[in-house]
Amino acid sequence: MKRLIFIFLATLSFSLAQAAVYAGRVIDQNGMPVPYATVYPEILPEIGTASNMDGYFTFECATLPSETPVIVSFIGYIKQTVPAAKLLTEEEEQPAAVITLTEQPIALEETVVAAKASKQKNKRKQMAALLHAVYVQLEADFPDEPAQYKVVSDVRMQSGIDSPQTNSHAGVWGMEQMIANIVVIPEAASEGRDSVQFEGLTCKRFFSAEKRAQADSILASDMIERMEKDQKEKYARRAVAAVDSGVVVHQALFAMGNMRYDFEQSMSDLKHWTVSNESEGETVLTHTQKLNRYLGLFQMTFQRHYIVDSETFAVRRFSEHAEVKITIPFGVKLNADQLQMLNLLNMGEQQIEKFRLKRMTGAVDYNTIYQRRNNHVYTLEKNMLVNAQILGTKKAEIPIQVKATQRVTSLQTDSVEAMPASQMTRRVPRQIVEIY
Repeated sequence: MKRLIFIFLATLSFSLAQAAVYAGRVIDQNGMPVPYATVYPEILPEIGTASNMDGYFTFECATLPSETPVIVSFIGYIKQTVPAAKLLTEEEEQPAAVITLTEQPIALEETVVAAKASKQKNKRKQMAALLHAVYVQLEADFPDEPAQYKVVSDVRMQSGIDSPQTNSHAGVWGMEQMIANIVVIPEAASEGRDSVQFEGLTCKRFFSAEKRAQADSILASDMIERMEKDQKEKYARRAVAAVDSGVVVHQALFAMGNMRYDFEQSMSDLKHWTVSNESEGETVLTHTQKLNRYLGLFQMTFQRHYIVDSETFAVRRFSEHAEVKITIPFGVKLNADQLQMLNLLNMGEQQIEKFRLKRMTGAVDYNTIYQRRNNHVYTLEKNMLVNAQILGTKKAEIPIQVKATQRVTSLQTDSVEAMPASQMTRRVPRQIVEIY
């Protein structure tokens, strides 16, 4: 018995000795703190954290090998990889390691700045031949077999639009991070689109204490549990397509930009294609489309940009820019939960009570970066930036910015099977984390 106790105590002491604290501070190139930056060990994203309003972060885990990559990222900045040893904190008074993030606007801005299109290349026959060559390469590059991804997905929301003249991060009110499995089955959805099956594994919601108090009743509520019995049954019948409310935005981010399908659908629309050359052997193919519906009450213009290797015609990156304007003639009175959401966006109580939604305008920038494995192309990273304005009666105007990113941490291409409905629709465990 004494021996067992000794072994237990020795094991416990060893475990405690292996626990370690990792800490640091995230700033931008101007020395300003970057709140809600994502920080996690590449091999163990589940224990990750986010920086607080002053840019500081800390997390605890068993001691990591010194060269273990720790990912530090924020949408709009170049991802940094820091060795775990640099963040290991052994003393309370030890200065925090400082990680400086370099600004990198969503990839759209890099890929679309190009020389003027050549008139010769815009001739229809040559354009048709070029599009066909790209399509043939797409068919070769993108596998017809399912692939399974594990991703870290971050969605941040703030009131106000980033400005270089001010502390652009001051309006951030919170972030949700989800770790998920995603199975992509080529051309298995309606109209030949890829089927994207999403299973949320774990979720953390990061708030300042003040914003958490405002958000608890909205974001942490259990939509399914509040349903009446007949509603639950109806929801269950639609389980194959349904996910819980907190998963929707993360799933939609990966499902956006069904690049191969969209390219095939627009190939014959030659007059709306342009081509321009870039340096380093890249060509940008751009397809522009305008939608004007409901007597002009809904207007949308979007451009899809395919950044193509000029020699092989392989698509290296894909980006999309959309501008939307929605007008509601008599306005819409929002329900109680929607009005509470406006309160998160720093709208006063008196304004909320009188608010009637009249118009929404916004711009969406979206991009996908790819990786090549076994002579096939798979997703590596997706980013989205939304700048929007909600306008109501009484001259009420709310600027909103949403930033989202998904990074692939592992990829499986062998023996991948479709998920059962129960796997996709189970409730995702959520942890509320207050940032001080």
